Amino acid sequence: MADETPAAAKLDTSVPHPARVYDYWLGGKDNFEADRAVAEAVKAASPGVVQGARDNRAFLGRAVRFLAEQGITQFLDIGTGIPTQGNTHEVAQSVNPAARVVYVDNDPIVMVHARALLRSAPEGRTAYIEADLRDPDAILKHPDTLATLDFDQPIAVVIVGTLMFIKDEDDPFGVVRRYTDAVVPGSYLAVTHVTGDFAPESLEAFAEAYNTGPVPLTLRTGAEIARFFDGFELVEPGLVAVGEWRPDPDEIPFLTGRVHGGYGAVGRKL
Repeated sequence: MADETPAAAKLDTSVPHPARVYDYWLGGKDNFEADRAVAEAVKAASPGVVQGARDNRAFLGRAVRFLAEQGITQFLDIGTGIPTQGNTHEVAQSVNPAARVVYVDNDPIVMVHARALLRSAPEGRTAYIEADLRDPDAILKHPDTLATLDFDQPIAVVIVGTLMFIKDEDDPFGVVRRYTDAVVPGSYLAVTHVTGDFAPESLEAFAEAYNTGPVPLTLRTGAEIARFFDGFELVEPGLVAVGEWRPDPDEIPFLTGRVHGGYGAVGRKL
């Protein structure tokens, strides 16, 4: 069709995508039947997944706010997902309107929404790159990345809710090291990752249900996830359950008895 956009041409709505499954769990509307089928199957196998998705999103907001308060003005957000409330540039620019953010995702629909909705404050800047986490050169050397971020100054690399989709054979630790090697000391890394450490049976069921789809998910232990932070000093409280990383006061009463499905941490490059 003459009016078909490049993104629409690449979009196969019959294949579920993690960003759209996540959007469904968060109550969003930018998902399709294939995404909803996987999301509902996973929710049936592991009912806590919806709360886990919300905890993950809340971690992003707290981590970005913390980083901006430390004086970080540059963010590389890889695996950004479909825009919702509390996007990275909104949180960062609420602290410093001059903050700059590069968003990266490999789902065409994410990029369509990002370009339409993620508008920077006039003092700052946002850029949007359609690329895969597993291809650091395509991201780090992209003209829009280089025009937005100054790699001679500290940058926060934010990879929230994404690394579990990188298989061991794709060397996720080596991939992350490519990004962390590219930034100067004083930069930060923020990561969340699902694990079976807290609730093995529930999370194994979660992974089994998710892996009925085309994008496999890998559970990793806390010791494995800590490897992403080699060369970094973890910020207190360290590598902890996502909901327990610097919770806002109004969140604390709801943490007791909660089943956690993921770790979260922020580290500073030495």
